[in-house]
Amino acid sequence: QVELVESGGGPVQAGGSLRLSCASTSPSFYFDAMGWFRQAPGKERELVAAINWKSDLIRYSDSVKARFIVTRDNAKKQTYLEMSEIEPEDADVYDCSAGTWARLLSGSPGYWGQGTQVAVSA
Repeated sequence: QVELVESGGGPVQAGGSLRLSCASTSPSFYFDAMGWFRQAPGKERELVAAINWKSDLIRYSDSVKARFIVTRDNAKKQTYLEMSEIEPEDADVYDCSAGTWARLLSGSPGYWGQGTQVAVSA
């Protein structure tokens, strides 16, 4: 059974930075794509960032472009989300996900982590 375990969330001041990590327990760790979703109350789930196996295909939502950076280390079975210039609107639960590129972009990746909370203070 594949598990994705997020870490790195917590309180942060607006304008600050935070690094989220997602570790996979899968023996093979071959995921075509990995990504980060968030869903604020009353809003639709948003794909914040996605990255493919070779890290040569990366996508960001417009709301985080130029502020967040997604990377992955296949040898360590981890993916990361570097968040900078954090805004109050970034406060949310961030879910790590994995699956095929197409399924990730469709919002149904197949594998999910338990989520890590990011709380932003003014």
